[in-house]
Amino acid sequence: MPRWESDAQGRLERAALELFEAQGFERTSVAQIAGAAGLKERSFYRYFPDKREVLFAGNELEAHLVAQVEATDPGLTPIEALLTALRTAEEIFRPREFLLRRVRVIAANPALAERDLIKLADIADALALALERRGVEPGKARFIVDVVLAIHRRATSRWLTSPDASLSQLIAQASDELREAVTLPAPTAR
Repeated sequence: MPRWESDAQGRLERAALELFEAQGFERTSVAQIAGAAGLKERSFYRYFPDKREVLFAGNELEAHLVAQVEATDPGLTPIEALLTALRTAEEIFRPREFLLRRVRVIAANPALAERDLIKLADIADALALALERRGVEPGKARFIVDVVLAIHRRATSRWLTSPDASLSQLIAQASDELREAVTLPAPTAR
């Protein structure tokens, strides 16, 4: 029998989410999270610098997306390269229910919402650099990333609440909606 249970980081993340939902982020201590995960408080700090970071562990998504952009066909447009990369994000996402719960906890706490925006900005910066390495001008690269991340936000919010659709399908749908929106004719005066 093993001396320690495996997946300590995952247990800490799940315990934190449950406690944040039950009693709120502010009223939850690191000691409570560690205890609920069956660990000592000092073990928590081996994985996370503070309790905010427990919901933002690692940068797997950033690394995955950058690698996907760099691996896409060089003949793709920058938008197509980013959309191709984003369609693969579902491969590394946690179960949809966990992410939906996480979104609710983050939305209920300004400090977590701020941290989420910082993490998203870091991902956007990394993707812009990946596009620059493909030859896109820096200002244009960031603009393209911002447009594509708007598509991704729309698709992800739908994906979290639509169990029958894949994230890839919803990204394609949101992309089509954007294409349609930018080609709409001017409204006629009444």
